[in-house]
Formats: sequence, C-alpha cells, structure tokens
Amino acid sequence: MTRTLYGLKNCDTCKKALKELEAEGKRADFVDIRAEADLPSKLPRWIAAVGEKLVNRSSTTWRGLSDADKARASGVTLEGLLLGNPTLIKRPVIETGDEVLVGWSAETKSRIG
Repeated sequence: MTRTLYGLKNCDTCKKALKELEAEGKRADFVDIRAEADLPSKLPRWIAAVGEKLVNRSSTTWRGLSDADKARASGVTLEGLLLGNPTLIKRPVIETGDEVLVGWSAETKSRIG
C-alpha cells in the first residue's frame, strides 16, 4: 500500500509518525507541505475528506492571525487561508489510497493499513 505523509521537515510529530511507521514496517513517502506539495490540487480533496479538522488551531501561525482571518477558517474561504498559510495545516496529513487522515492520534494509527 502506498502511503504519503505530508508535513514539515522540522515537525516533531511528523518525525515521530515516520519513525513509528518505519518501525512497524509500513513505508511512507514524505512530502514537505511548504516546499514540495501541490497544495492547490491537494487541499480540495483534504478539505472534502476532513473539513475544518485540517486547521491546526493550536499553532503559532493560528494565534498570529487576525480575527477576520480566523473567521475564514470555516466555509468556502478555508482553502485560500491554507494556501496562504500552509503551516496552519494540522500535521501530518496522511494519504492511504482513498483515505485522508490528519494528525498522529491513536485513531489515525489504527486506521493506517
């Protein structure tokens, strides 16, 4: 099974996820969301799959946004907000075939094939 993990190279959670997947013999290709990901084509699919769960509301980037920008984190302008601020994307985003998983939680770990 092909798995792609989208994240940031310096993200501790992404590093942990890759390490744990490797330890379990599950290969995952890493794609940096700032430098390598084709966000204009990925975001519509991710948003359709997980919605606002894609927004990392505990990030430094989120805390630095204006109230107006925070209001954009719901509805039709979510994609534009994430395109302009890729570090707002909750990490990691993992694609496993047709499924999109966000974050490195017990639920995510149980759903990775």
